[in-house]
Amino acid sequence: MNERKLQVIKKAHQLFIEKGFQATSIQDILDFSGISKGTFYNYFSSKNELLIELFKSIYTKLEKDRADLLIGKDPADINIFIQQIELQMHTNRANKLISLFEEVFFSKDEELKEFIKRGQLRMIRWIYERFIDLFGEEKKPYLLDCSIMFMGILNHNIKFNLMGQESGSASIHRVVKYSVERIVQVVNEVAQTKEQLIAPERLEQWFPENRDGILARKQSLITLLDSLKSKLSGTPYVELLDFIQEELLEAKSPRKFLLDSMLGSLKESPAVSEADITELENMIHSFYSKPVPPAAS
Repeated sequence: MNERKLQVIKKAHQLFIEKGFQATSIQDILDFSGISKGTFYNYFSSKNELLIELFKSIYTKLEKDRADLLIGKDPADINIFIQQIELQMHTNRANKLISLFEEVFFSKDEELKEFIKRGQLRMIRWIYERFIDLFGEEKKPYLLDCSIMFMGILNHNIKFNLMGQESGSASIHRVVKYSVERIVQVVNEVAQTKEQLIAPERLEQWFPENRDGILARKQSLITLLDSLKSKLSGTPYVELLDFIQEELLEAKSPRKFLLDSMLGSLKESPAVSEADITELENMIHSFYSKPVPPAAS
């Protein structure tokens, strides 16, 4: 993102925290960030779009940091999942996102409310996918229900634990660990009774863009690249892998000639096996055979 644009987002974020989103005017943002109205509208079509860009910038970094915690680790290690959830809670707290979410939720702005709702669904989907890692394919039919229950347990535990602390500061680690331990028991119980409220297939209705396996291919690519980054840690090749990921997942029209060049450079590394290169080539080919829509900007 353009550095100047990012700076405007950061300044607006400060104002939203201090004054509230609704009470902050575009003129306030212009004055505080030192830009003209023309520059503002060159970056954003509205104040709503600026807020959406703010959320996206925060959660893009969160998703990368969350994925980095898995590099070289066992996806079934529940302690890694606890760390990932803690990272999310710390991100929300550090950026005062809960108050912004609540302000949007209670507003009449349908565009922003829909954006927040989609974000909640994406979080549930991510938890569901991680629960498959943690609890196994055999419990998959019950894991969407458990993901939704976990979100409720965690959010309410955080909220009311904070209210119960005289110091006004709840231990995120303690609350997250407690909540995860409770959901483990719930997963085992519902798998034993074979009770299901919402089938995982409902995700196809919530995310119709994934009916051709787009999300699965994206996740497979990220997992493969994370594994290669771990092998190549500390070398310039990590930047090549970052480029491949951005080109395939973000670009409207991935440039095949550049990707072929990156693959050629990777082949020079003794740390990358022929099997790794073949798997990556096949993965890239799958993106061209069934193009993946770029992330919304």
